[in-house]
This record gives sequence, structure tokens and C-alpha cells, in this order.
Amino acid sequence: MIGNGYEVYTISADGPEVKEVLKEGVQHISVPFTRQITPVHDLVCLFRLVRIIKKLRPDIIHTHTPKAGLLGMVAGWICNVPVRMHTVAGLPLMVTNGFRRRLLTFTERITCSCAQRIYPNSSGLQKFLVDDLGIPASKVKMIGRGSSNGIDTAFFSRTPDLERQALAIRTQHSINEGDVVFSFVGRIVLDKGIIELVDAFKAVAEKLESQKRIILLLVGTFEQDLDPLPPSIVKFLREDPRVILSGFQSDVRPWLMASDVFVFPSHREGFPNVVMQACLLGVPCIVSDINGCNEIISDRVTGRIVPVQRVEVLAEAMLELVSDLPGCKRMAIAAQSFVASNFGREYVWKELLKEYKVSL
Repeated sequence: MIGNGYEVYTISADGPEVKEVLKEGVQHISVPFTRQITPVHDLVCLFRLVRIIKKLRPDIIHTHTPKAGLLGMVAGWICNVPVRMHTVAGLPLMVTNGFRRRLLTFTERITCSCAQRIYPNSSGLQKFLVDDLGIPASKVKMIGRGSSNGIDTAFFSRTPDLERQALAIRTQHSINEGDVVFSFVGRIVLDKGIIELVDAFKAVAEKLESQKRIILLLVGTFEQDLDPLPPSIVKFLREDPRVILSGFQSDVRPWLMASDVFVFPSHREGFPNVVMQACLLGVPCIVSDINGCNEIISDRVTGRIVPVQRVEVLAEAMLELVSDLPGCKRMAIAAQSFVASNFGREYVWKELLKEYKVSL
């Protein structure tokens, strides 16, 4: 956008990622958003946003994530920003019940009422916004075939150097050629399907342990303050010798390539980047049948799709891919081609730029 003549400011909570944002040449402002429900703190952040917007007087305000979307769209409406856009990339309310669901539904409707244009990053989310939340269809539009930002197809491609790094990871963790590594990349929390992944892994390992060594590789951080895992699952992940916890990795490519099958049993998503990343790197994927995932993967064509929270079906899919390596490879090649053809970031950027130009 800077290259197309726009003056860009970014606003987010502070954190280690900010230094990467600054490399893009933007002017960054820190506002201490939280992901939890914190009404008093959120009100303070709203006042800060209003002051910032009044000072900058932007032509466009474009928000992402539920909390920044709520506060950003309300502040934009208060300040009468000419163009107010909100990208929906997953809704926590879809996997909650009771009072929490009603509260999240209420706040999401406020966000959408203050926004002039709403961009779900998957067709499943688009349908949910219109059919379940009652958002006018005229305000809702999906850019391209989905995704919030597209993917760098050149960056996520196998190279000799990445192959060496992947081999080094396997060597470091004493993973031999015949061993089977199932990987997961993401926040290690309840709604990413970690309980189901652990239970399915145990079932697969029990069936195959006499034939080959089975390993579970998790890339990501535990988040015990929001959607935490049960202590028994945390204990298993931290203590079982078949589990590798790599923690946060700034470059997930060699870690994905060090695995044989990528498993993503999440309960909810918008349009998961990591599934596209695994596909482009040629790693066979098993995903849950949810928004985004089922728009990237076609069952038994570009990977496997399993019902949400069905441990036995997930375990069967894991066993199937391990036992049918030729079929597994065919699906991985098909997935690689599909993602590269439909979700390149340059295409998404061009479509977003069109939206900005049309709106002004």
C-alpha cells in the first residue's frame, strides 16, 4: 500500500512482532489491546484510539481480530472516518455457549454495524455472518477465494538449504529415516484441537509402535491464560519422550519439512495460513471440517478432512496417510499446486487495493 501512494499507520498491542512490522516502513503506534474480556481496560483503549484517530484523521481504517475490530470500528464511527473496513478471520463465538456466546455475538454485531464493509476471509464465515448474525449481505464480501493476506509462494517453497535444516532438526531429535513424525503448528490451546490430537496420537502410536517409532512435533506456545489445556494433557506433552515441543519458531518452514504429516484438528478458524504453508512445502495435511480448512483441502484429493472433535476418525486418517505413502504424496502434490494457483499474496493485495480505491 505504501508503494501505491498510501500513508500507512499500524496500531496493535506491543510485542516482539512490532520490530518486524517496522521493517515494512510503516509508522506504528502501540495500544495495549488484550484478547480477554476486560471492559474497563477496553474503555481506556477506546479513548486512546479516538485520540489517535482525531490526530491522524485517516481516510480509511481497516481492523483485524475481534477485539481490535470492536474498538477500532467504534472509534472510527465516533470520529466519522470516511471508510471503515473490518476483516473477519475467525469468530470465537462459534465455539462458545451460554452468556459468553451471547456477549460475543452482541459485540460482533456492534463491530459490523459500525463497519461499512466487512471482509470474511472464508466463504464459511461469509455465510455465518449473513445467516447467523444477520449482517446485511450487501456489506459482506470475500476477497478472492479467501485468506486475509494471501501467502508468499516463493518463501514457502522447498530449497536445498531448508532440506538441510529439516534434516538437522530430525538428527538433533534422533529421528531416524523410518520414523513417522506428525506435526502441529499453532497456539497450544483447547480450541486448536490439542486434546483430540493427543488422544489420536496415542491411538496411532499404540497400533504402530511394534512396527515403527511415532513422534509428535508441536511448534507453538502454551497459552494458559486463555483457553488453557487440562493439566493432564500439558503433563503428557511435557513429559512423554515421543513428544517434541519446539516452542515458538520465527521460521516454521524447516520444522514443517522435518515432519511426515501435518495435523490441524482445530475447532474453529477463519482461513488458516499454516495449512497453506504446509501445502506449499509439500507436507500432506489432515484438517478438521471447519471454515477455511475445508476451502483449502479437498478430502482425499489434496489431503484428508475429518469431523471436528472426532478422535477415532482423526486417528484413522493419520493411520491411512502413514500406510499409503504413494497416495499421500499424490495428495500433497495436488495441494501444493492448488494453493500456489489460488492464494498467492500478490493477488490478494491487488484485490484489497481495488477495495480501497473503490471506497474512497
